[in-house]
Amino acid sequence: MEIDNTIEPIVNSPSIQLPGLPAPNLDSYDNHRDAHTPIVIDNGSTNLRWGFGTSSKPFAGPNAVAKYKERKTNKPLLLFGNGIDAESGARGQTRTPWEGDVLLNFDALENALDYAFIRLGIDTPTVDHPILMTERLCSPLHSRALTSELMFELYSVPSVAYCVDGIMSFYQNHLPPPSQPFSANGLVVSFNTASTSVIPILRGKGLLSQAKRIPWGASQSSEYLLKLIQLKYPTFPTRVTNTQTNWMLHNFCEVATDFPALLQKLRDPLNMTQSGVIVQFPFFLPIFDEKTEEEMHLAAKKRREQGWRLQEIAAKARAEKLLRKENDLQFLTNLKESKATETKKEWMSKLQAEGLDDEADLDEAIKKLDNDVKKARRRDEGEPDWKPQEEPSFPLLDVPDSELNEESLKEKKKQRLLKAGFEARARARKEKERQREEQEREEKKEEDERKADLGGWSRRMRQEQEARNQCSPYELMAKIKDRARRKAALTDRKSAAAQARMKNIASLASDDRVPNAKKRKGNGEDMFGADDADWAIYRKINTAAPSSDEDDDLAQLAFVEKKLLKHDPTFTKKQTHAFLSTQRSALISAFRPSYEETSIEGNSRIHLNTERWRVCEAYFHPGMAGVDSAGLTEVIQNLIPSFIPSRSSNKPLDYEADRAQVVQNVFLTGSACKFPGMVERLESALRSLLPPGSPVNVVRAGDPELDAWKGMAAFSQTAEFAKVGMTKKEYEEYGGERIRKWWGGNWNSAISDPVAAEDDKMQVD
Repeated sequence: MEIDNTIEPIVNSPSIQLPGLPAPNLDSYDNHRDAHTPIVIDNGSTNLRWGFGTSSKPFAGPNAVAKYKERKTNKPLLLFGNGIDAESGARGQTRTPWEGDVLLNFDALENALDYAFIRLGIDTPTVDHPILMTERLCSPLHSRALTSELMFELYSVPSVAYCVDGIMSFYQNHLPPPSQPFSANGLVVSFNTASTSVIPILRGKGLLSQAKRIPWGASQSSEYLLKLIQLKYPTFPTRVTNTQTNWMLHNFCEVATDFPALLQKLRDPLNMTQSGVIVQFPFFLPIFDEKTEEEMHLAAKKRREQGWRLQEIAAKARAEKLLRKENDLQFLTNLKESKATETKKEWMSKLQAEGLDDEADLDEAIKKLDNDVKKARRRDEGEPDWKPQEEPSFPLLDVPDSELNEESLKEKKKQRLLKAGFEARARARKEKERQREEQEREEKKEEDERKADLGGWSRRMRQEQEARNQCSPYELMAKIKDRARRKAALTDRKSAAAQARMKNIASLASDDRVPNAKKRKGNGEDMFGADDADWAIYRKINTAAPSSDEDDDLAQLAFVEKKLLKHDPTFTKKQTHAFLSTQRSALISAFRPSYEETSIEGNSRIHLNTERWRVCEAYFHPGMAGVDSAGLTEVIQNLIPSFIPSRSSNKPLDYEADRAQVVQNVFLTGSACKFPGMVERLESALRSLLPPGSPVNVVRAGDPELDAWKGMAAFSQTAEFAKVGMTKKEYEEYGGERIRKWWGGNWNSAISDPVAAEDDKMQVD
């Protein structure tokens, strides 16, 4: 099949490089035409790296594609890698060939390979170059079959060879001399995006039957860090993205040599603060429009004019309302006077037409309108609306009941109630006046005492505050937590608190001083409550109930502290009960410092302290992040018995020495191995697992990100490369699941291929 040339805009786009790497020094394609130069492809789940085997540096870019239709020309585009970020509308269409650690999306892989081959300048209908491509450890047969189908059916490549990236990185850092075979020993720990692989290599061959893969990688670490940040800052004003957490992961996170000892050290708030890293997110300060003095003067003048205009409108509305009320009052007055000149029936019909039932309603309406009119006139004339209340008279109270009729008796009863209310209000006013005068005398006395001896007054106030604030803030928080704990325990009927509560209720029900209904019918006397100690039973029943005097004590305490803040310069807000009770512990404050609500800059910060080590610790204990898997230390510990020399072994001494070197030489590759402290942590773990005195060597790859591709490029220039590839003829005969048996690929010596019995070249994975 021919390569689709509709992706021409991608060919004209600039080359995508890894940050900090120079542009690849590649010759033009004319130098490789008809030369069958191998093409090396490192198909990573994060980055795709490709190039000719003779190149010193590969092309590279994020392994993601997006199909996007340009708005102006309505022309479909295929964007790759960083080119996706150039079009905001294309970000939602981003796809990657990988689903976690499995190659599944082959449409995206096809688009990425189209881009890769075009960037290499290949302009022929087929790709006439052997391919060396990476695949994951224990890659599924389905993924390999579809990848081989893509290579042979679409691009018609002459041969394809698959290898494991960790083994090729180890090969690059242990290149043998040209005349000697690859025979290094070591334990490869390959940190991938979605997994971590541990592969023993004995005499240059990967022992894949003993290789292990942990389902924890950089992507899970980034997601774990994001979850920790979201739990720590649930109301963070800015959305924290996976890209930002991935940047924080690779710039601030570290591996602790001794994680429990580190946690003990971080229990000190000072150490917690010093070990933290502050990440400042973008924020926008509110813009205040500063006006000149002239502008402020004009604005004040405009407000005054608007106030006058509103006053005029309100005065006009009041005048119109007063006029309506005067007209209504005149109309109702005329209606009342017309009663003498009209018949009763006609006059009642006029009342009903105005919504009045009888003459009493008419009098009440006239009285109300008259009061409203008088009040409005007084307001217009500048007089107060209220008048001093005259003492009411109650004439019927002195008249004997025998001289009054039924209506007068009702009125007398009403006047008696009114007089009682009037006298009660008068007594209340006098009592309030007496309390006010007494309070003024106390304040005057306290002021004189304060002026005479400020220190003595302050000491007395502080003693009163300390007496009411009976516990320290830590004891207060402990009481609050204990009360909440007891309240939660009461919801569980099997808890000790709930059972004690039921016993108290049962003892209360059987108390002789609390008679039941039958006893009460028999004139049984209820003596419960006669003793003040009886009421403590309610606190035993409801252990979460606060003290009845707690509110009064807090109110009086606040009053005392208010006076101290006003008159005592040595008493500050940090000494008040409200501040002490709401102040968090020093450790919590160091874990997540708090800022004022008005501090936009402070509330846009993320403080990373324990998260810096906790995220990387998941490589050694995935269970702390919710992943049911063994960690690196446990995996290596399980491998060690297989490589410890046995005294009863009949193998040659040099072979036993090579086996011992496997676990004594640990090789780290992948971007995650650059975490500070990773080498020291693995060295410490190995020294505790190996016999005393055993040499331990933990080495990081020279270039953890590119060494896999460089090792593949170096291997593609050897004579052995031609023997490890699957040809198109073999693909058509055996299918895409077949691979050749060689030291750098995914092969399994436990399953043999029928053809391998003859030439030992082919084997089922």
